[in-house]
Amino acid sequence: MSVAQQDNIRAADAITYEDLYRRWEQNNWQATALDFSKDREGWEELTDLQKRSGLWLYSMFFYGEDSVADNLSPYIDAAPKEEQKYFLATQQVDEARHSVFFHRFFKEVIGAGEDVSSTLAYTQPQLNWGYRNVFGRLDRMAEELRRDRSLPKFAQAIALYHLVVEGTLAQPGQHFIEDYFAKAGTLPGFSEGMTHVSRDEQRHIGFGVKVLSELFRESEECKEAVRELLLEVLPYALAVFNPPNMDREWTRCYGFELEDIYEFGIRSAMTKWRATGYPLEEMPGVLPVDPELGPRGIAERQIRLLEANVMGAPHPEPSRDPDVQRLFFDVVARSVDTSASPGEPLTIQWRFRDADPWHLIVANGSTRAEPGIAPSADITLETTWADWIAVSKGTLDARRALFTRRLRFRGSPLRLRTLARLFPRRGRPLAS
Repeated sequence: MSVAQQDNIRAADAITYEDLYRRWEQNNWQATALDFSKDREGWEELTDLQKRSGLWLYSMFFYGEDSVADNLSPYIDAAPKEEQKYFLATQQVDEARHSVFFHRFFKEVIGAGEDVSSTLAYTQPQLNWGYRNVFGRLDRMAEELRRDRSLPKFAQAIALYHLVVEGTLAQPGQHFIEDYFAKAGTLPGFSEGMTHVSRDEQRHIGFGVKVLSELFRESEECKEAVRELLLEVLPYALAVFNPPNMDREWTRCYGFELEDIYEFGIRSAMTKWRATGYPLEEMPGVLPVDPELGPRGIAERQIRLLEANVMGAPHPEPSRDPDVQRLFFDVVARSVDTSASPGEPLTIQWRFRDADPWHLIVANGSTRAEPGIAPSADITLETTWADWIAVSKGTLDARRALFTRRLRFRGSPLRLRTLARLFPRRGRPLAS
């Protein structure tokens, strides 16, 4: 274990459940006491685009807070320690309070909805593909946790909510919202409420880091369960902050670029997972990018692939630009689980009917992707570029694609099973 990893673990050990509870008591606040009397005027001063963008961002927060308030009960039941149960009970109160805060803002400032249910219904059209899939998974996680209170399932649940939803998705949005209105001073009640929400969620994230650091030291099974969860949900999480039509003006109108918010999220996620003692960089397939790029470089690549419709929501016409193909196949190469590679070298060839061919070589515990036709290939996959991207996203079932001949396979059936094991990602090619 490196010195840096030891330092991260010591930092997690320094967090105590008693201190987290004490901080909850000290930082209690009242959502019903916030003064929105000046916020209505501030809202009306925003441009039409700022209002649409604000509605999009705040809808995600409101819907998310309500979802978590509804889903935290099985977390309390599954927690193995009494101190964890007590803290999670305080957290459920926090989430309900956050929901009341956002409901008041929508009703009294934006003029949307009368009760919580009608306000939630008003926000639903703002929720995109990535968001709906992340929170759909959160709903299913609660149901799974009711049936299975094992430590690996509890670890998955904590990872999904505390480190993905709060630590990776919520914090970046809070940061930029708070920064803009703190400078503008036009929504004082909203700014005060967001400051309280942010402080609460920092405490929640600290709890998640503490719990996972303990579970990871107790069980390799917990590590693998969390890795599997991240492989499933991160492709959705990547697309949560996609504004409509990837229109960059939706964030520029508040003074930041998409790259800024993605960079902040990546940096936040990497820091927190290191603190658990199980960094993202050590999870096979979870972060299939060159770490030397740094958070900004990683953010730029992710957004490039999202804008090209190669990542994110299903799209009938993903870009076939050679540079996009290069970035995509770099992800493919880095997604390979080399521990599952065969003893002998393996070459996989892609022949696209409407795009340039590529091939992947797996040998000696390493991988490399190259453009063009390989001199000889063990496996050949023939399809269209759009269909292959759909398979890689999991929106087109590979077996169905084979059956309908939208995807054609050449090679040994044994090699097909090897191919499935090499790609541990959700929607991995030809997984059975």
